[in-house]
Amino acid sequence: MIERLRVAILDADDAITERIKWRAPSFCFNSVDRVTFNLRPLHHVQLIFHRGAKTIEDDFDFDPSKWSGLLEMIGQDRGQVIFTSAEAAAARQEDFVALVREWVRA
Repeated sequence: MIERLRVAILDADDAITERIKWRAPSFCFNSVDRVTFNLRPLHHVQLIFHRGAKTIEDDFDFDPSKWSGLLEMIGQDRGQVIFTSAEAAAARQEDFVALVREWVRA
């Protein structure tokens, strides 16, 4: 499931690059971390959607209500996506890729 999600994120936008952060795959847009795996929970896969290491207090042109049921906002400019199984990730892959594309460009 992790490999499939990695490929989906990289395929979402040609400008996305990958590196390791917090001992897990992290994906950058314009050299800023935007989506990072949290691999510590063993019973699901958690991806943190963020705008870099620190909260940025400016106008964030992103409507999280569009992604209800997939993205849970956990801060002003941070969200999370949790997949409990490979089947759940596969079922939402198209929406997930669209979310990544919109998030990194917001």
